[in-house]
Amino acid sequence: MSEKSADTLINATGESATAGHGGEGRTAADTETELAGLLAGLLSVPEVAGTSNFFTDLGANSLVMAQFCARVRKHPDLPSVSMKDIYRHQTIRDLAGALASAAPAPADPALPAPPSAPGPAPVPARPPAPVTPASDLGYVLCGTLQLLVFLGYSLATGFAADRGYSWIAEGSGPAAVYLRSVLAVSVGFLALCAFPVLAKWILVGRWKPREIPVWSLAYLRFWIVKVLLHANPIVLFIGNPLYVLYLRALGARIGRNVTILSRTVPVCTDLLTIGSGTVVRKDSSFLCYRAHAGRIQTGRVTLGRDAFVGEKTVLDIDTALGDGAQLGHTSTLYRGQSVPDGARWHGSPAEPTDVDYVRVAPARCGALRRAGFGLLSLVQMLFLYLPLAVGGLYMIATGVPAFGRWLHQEAPRISSAEFLLDALALSALLYFGAVVVGLAVLFTVPRLLNLVITPDKVYPLYGFHYAAHRTIARMTNLKFFAWLLGDSSYIVPYLRRLGYDLSRVEQTGSNFGTEVQHETPFLASVGTGTMVADGLSLINADFSGTSFRVTRATIGPRNFLGNNIAYPAGARTGDNCLLATKVMVPLDGEIREGVGLLGSPSFEIPRTVERDTRFDHLRTGDELRRRLAAKNRYNLRSMALHLLLRWLLAFVLTALGLACLTLYGTLGHLVIGAYLALTVALTAAFYVLVERCVGAFRPLRPRLCSIYDPYFWWHERLWKVPVEYLNLFNGTPFKNVVWRALGVRVGRRVFDDGCYVTERSLTTVGDDCTLNAGSKIQCHSQEDGTFKSDHSVLGAGCTLGVGAHVHYGVTMGEGAQLAADSFLMKGEEVPPYARWGGNPAVERPDLPGEARTAGSVTAAGTSSANGAAATAR
Repeated sequence: MSEKSADTLINATGESATAGHGGEGRTAADTETELAGLLAGLLSVPEVAGTSNFFTDLGANSLVMAQFCARVRKHPDLPSVSMKDIYRHQTIRDLAGALASAAPAPADPALPAPPSAPGPAPVPARPPAPVTPASDLGYVLCGTLQLLVFLGYSLATGFAADRGYSWIAEGSGPAAVYLRSVLAVSVGFLALCAFPVLAKWILVGRWKPREIPVWSLAYLRFWIVKVLLHANPIVLFIGNPLYVLYLRALGARIGRNVTILSRTVPVCTDLLTIGSGTVVRKDSSFLCYRAHAGRIQTGRVTLGRDAFVGEKTVLDIDTALGDGAQLGHTSTLYRGQSVPDGARWHGSPAEPTDVDYVRVAPARCGALRRAGFGLLSLVQMLFLYLPLAVGGLYMIATGVPAFGRWLHQEAPRISSAEFLLDALALSALLYFGAVVVGLAVLFTVPRLLNLVITPDKVYPLYGFHYAAHRTIARMTNLKFFAWLLGDSSYIVPYLRRLGYDLSRVEQTGSNFGTEVQHETPFLASVGTGTMVADGLSLINADFSGTSFRVTRATIGPRNFLGNNIAYPAGARTGDNCLLATKVMVPLDGEIREGVGLLGSPSFEIPRTVERDTRFDHLRTGDELRRRLAAKNRYNLRSMALHLLLRWLLAFVLTALGLACLTLYGTLGHLVIGAYLALTVALTAAFYVLVERCVGAFRPLRPRLCSIYDPYFWWHERLWKVPVEYLNLFNGTPFKNVVWRALGVRVGRRVFDDGCYVTERSLTTVGDDCTLNAGSKIQCHSQEDGTFKSDHSVLGAGCTLGVGAHVHYGVTMGEGAQLAADSFLMKGEEVPPYARWGGNPAVERPDLPGEARTAGSVTAAGTSSANGAAATAR
């Protein structure tokens, strides 16, 4: 960890909060008086007693106290206060005393200056790096070239598909069609896998630590390689030894017996080093690049031998884990941070801990086992799944007369009723058939596979049991049904049918959101009265470099879980807990009950505040039954609406496909390429129109209401508009065009590498902002039965780090920076050109590693890098 600067407040619990330079020589009484005056003005009361609790006595909440912190920061004579200080010292008197005890004592001019302490001098705070704005011409030129590249790729894909289909069509009989399908898909699959490797070595060569201005020609090469890697079918083999071999072909130095479960594909692979026996859990990010102040910065990520990277973690550039080191779940390494050999760290930013995150014993898992598993997976893909998909569709198209005529130039005219009937029949068969068959398979096959897996038993990786477990995880984590049924009463029977143990359910109509994932649904328990927002990931499987086991994860009764939470088996939380957004659920200490938890590492906060209880009377008795019934009826209409809208898009795309078939004999592969390009454009335009229609073409307004208010039901309907198509536009100017069409106030030349905005018309993003992959601007919050929303504003030139989360009511000043994986709480005001980071975020004038040159790491990190590289070689 880097040294704390001289203006850091250390409270009695060891937590830190930033203290300003003003106010030297002030007494605690002086500070208490001024703090009380500021809080009284904010609460609009005559006075505030020094011993009154902010939350229980004064009725304040985190939004009010965030505004209080912002007012204190603007006061030149007061030290700065963070939300962590507010929760640790919940009265004005306690807070003033902590600030006074942490302030440096004034120097006596009559005494000689004390000698300097040995060791390195503290690193002075530096102003943030200036944004590098691109010209409008460069911005437009880059977007134009990106469009041409996409069109060229579509045409090339159309040409390959045309040749493959024509060759398959020459086969006579099912056997010949199957064999030709095997050869065609094998060549196509291998070509799709090899092409990104060739493109990377031709366009870039070896990645090196450097900076690339966004929207430049160098950035265009970077973007082409990134898109090809993310669209690569090799992602189907994540969690498989074949994926590790593929990363090696891209230049990564990876040792033996490495297991990578994260679906986040690293881009600058030459800068990635992983030692033997290391495990990287799912939802972790190690891109080896970041976007920062208008530039792409590339840097090394080094993991030593037998290291462990937990779930929902972010490894910034120029970071390292030593041999045998561990980084816990919901944690971050900032640029320049390094975990020493054998150490265990967690938190955002990470700090030392005693928690052991490797919770499963090793097993025998040799090279032969890994090679056999990878080879068998490839054989299944090339000889079973892909040929049956391609050849099966061909046999159906040629065997069913109603569809075969489209391939033999006997199709009706596009303007005829027969054409529309064919398109309706085909789209309905494919869409609704997939829904019905998908549910039937989903509720049967995973249960049969689960019979061969014993809870808490240690199994070696890459065997039959591992394959069964991975199949269960893939099948039961399908997003479609959770999206359709989430935020309604109907998600409960769905999860129960999947295998969840939900005890005696107290139905609220919002028991679970639309994003719930798990390792296995058969070992997931949720207590009575618990409500879960979006982004819950139940970690009920443990992995080591050679083994895995599944074990039960239990969430206690009457809990509320916020957004984006990784909940592990063995969590030390019990009844009636509030788990705030992005909280790191503790695995050590006493069992927490009747409290709230916030931050990473987590600390206690009030379970609830007065504002969140004002609608409690609506959640009991006859009033609850009446309103819940009304909500259920509304949710049913929303589900039916969005189900039909998705089918309508399927119908439009099917009709377009049939129309293209009429031109296939004349234009050949050009039609296929044009269809691929038009599909992307039509999908984006369709869902933009849908969202604007659902929103009645009106901007959202800040609201505070019950979840049983009809407004909230309408707001939930907006959340169900699909947004997956937005990822196709990441890193291009077209993402800004789509955001504007959806209602976001987006400035000029904004670089968006994968940010997600929940409430579009409540969000403002200024000129030349830089938004990293996995970042999120969430302009709402739901706690128990209360819904809140407000505007969030990012000034010009702001940067959101990888995985950063911005809550509602937030204002970031011009040029402000939010570090990777940070959580900027509701109501925070970040001054212009300030650096903030952490979970929850606080001011960090000199974030670790910001003063380093690109590619450098700490001494321990360099040692780890050398060791891991030697192991990989």
